[in-house]
Amino acid sequence: MVLTSPSPRPPSSEHRRTRSPTTYRRRRRRPRPTEDFVRRTPAFALAATLIGGVTAAVTAPVAAAPVAAAADSPVGFASVNALGQNGTTGGAGGPEVTVTNADDFIANIKAAGPRVVRVQGLITLPAGMYDVSSDKTITGVGASSGITGGGLNVGLPVSGATTPPADAVHNVIIRNMVFRNASDDSINVQMFSHHVWIDHNDLASGYDGLIDIKRGSSYVTVSWNHTHHHTKNMLLGHDDKNGAQDTGYLKVTYHHNWFDKTPQRNPRVRFGNPVHVFNNYYFDNSDTGVACQARSGCWVEGNYFEDVEEPMTNSYSGPRGNIVERNNVYVGESGSPDIGGSSGVEDPARYYQYTVDGPGDVKTLVTRGAGTGRI
Repeated sequence: MVLTSPSPRPPSSEHRRTRSPTTYRRRRRRPRPTEDFVRRTPAFALAATLIGGVTAAVTAPVAAAPVAAAADSPVGFASVNALGQNGTTGGAGGPEVTVTNADDFIANIKAAGPRVVRVQGLITLPAGMYDVSSDKTITGVGASSGITGGGLNVGLPVSGATTPPADAVHNVIIRNMVFRNASDDSINVQMFSHHVWIDHNDLASGYDGLIDIKRGSSYVTVSWNHTHHHTKNMLLGHDDKNGAQDTGYLKVTYHHNWFDKTPQRNPRVRFGNPVHVFNNYYFDNSDTGVACQARSGCWVEGNYFEDVEEPMTNSYSGPRGNIVERNNVYVGESGSPDIGGSSGVEDPARYYQYTVDGPGDVKTLVTRGAGTGRI
């Protein structure tokens, strides 16, 4: 049937709210119509005008060429002129350095000023999180370069601040990197960091989140990544009680990502509005796709859900969020979307221009174009 429409730390509050591992097994499906039919929400293509643990091996991508060339600049919130930063350019204009060992990598990603850090080979880091400073591009050479053992922290130390500090980390690009076996998060964005572009990476087998964005961070684009061999995939907003810090922020775009057998947090959203989720390929996610909670607003369109238990929900756990659902495809054993309400969800077209690929093309586009070795 086709339906269309440093060492491991103790879990903190953002890591406790997860279902028991036993629920990752395929559960009994919700009742669905038995007719062989096609259900489609109104077709929607947009080019709008701005108004306002299993250990995975590092492998080269399949030989098929990408359907479309990789972009040189982000689409989505990382492209927006806001908070004194016009788009995301990373280390452009600064020196370009190639690193092959942990010491050089750590020193260059935290150095002051613009810099392009090219990573050659898979670098083993000591367990821990390593700070990335503003105006950095971190990019892997070829299809199998990156880091293992540690993770990247884009953000100032945690505090109770409720407005962006003047020295918030900003203008960071992370592209074409392999991430394996992180002792904590693979990538963590926090404390009002803004204008971050996370693109064409291959992430697997971490301890905690693969890409977590929290504590007032905003204007982030997460695009063309392949995530696999991992449970807690992507968190946006870490706690139901953190509204004072998160409300009005956490504006993030997720597009053309391949969520490959990642059971949950694809993403798990709190407070962000709008959170734009479009043209992603979801495959065999045994718990949830998009979970939109805690007064968040998710705009979910043009995605391809294949064998996904709950493609989208606003009743996963805790306070509800709101979801606008448009022109998504549901195939195989995918359940029906659990939307609840759509009140108050901002239209991302108020912020930036974008075009939605036809949802029927998304599986091919994303499996051929996501991950490393594509740029």
